[in-house]
Amino acid sequence: MSGGVGPVEPGEGTRAWEAEDAPARGVPRRSPVLFHGRHRRAVLGALAAVALLTAGGLLWATRPQDRQQAAPKPPFPSQVVDVDYLGPLPVPPGTRPRTFALEVLLSVESGPPVTTTRLAQPYAGIFLTSAPRAPFRTAAGSARKIVVTMHVTDCGNVPADAGLPFLDVTLRNARAIQDHSFILGSRYAQDLSQALQVACSNESGHHQNA
Repeated sequence: MSGGVGPVEPGEGTRAWEAEDAPARGVPRRSPVLFHGRHRRAVLGALAAVALLTAGGLLWATRPQDRQQAAPKPPFPSQVVDVDYLGPLPVPPGTRPRTFALEVLLSVESGPPVTTTRLAQPYAGIFLTSAPRAPFRTAAGSARKIVVTMHVTDCGNVPADAGLPFLDVTLRNARAIQDHSFILGSRYAQDLSQALQVACSNESGHHQNA
């Protein structure tokens, strides 16, 4: 049994030099680098993965800006509208009995313009009109004074003391249309209660139109 190591067998994918490829005598040449079958598949797989990542990066970089970040939606109208009570107003001479007027201020804080399509109150015995008449539009950052005129049609359907009255308003903007009830505070409740008591008293006819 000899103790030397025999010649190494050529591995898979190794190519022998052909006669025309043999290096010139005395000039050493480097053997070409060849890959085994499974190594070749791994390299091709890595190259494919790099190509996919590159293509994905290009697609992301060329996406339109509006797709990357959608524009925020405008606020709901009730979120930016406020209604404040200003006080009672005298009615013009010749106005029919049981009629009185109150003034409110409607303001829009921000967002697109808001259209007021309806103003109402909760009592069945009262007919309400407004000046300006609905619908009317209010731009953001502005306010509008509204004269609310109420005529009592049935004293049996109005409260003797309006403890917590509110004003129903329908609002519309580019986002939505909403029905919202605004509670206008204790001063509005007191003035409304007093006006209703006067309107339904025996002297209502010449007290309101003085």
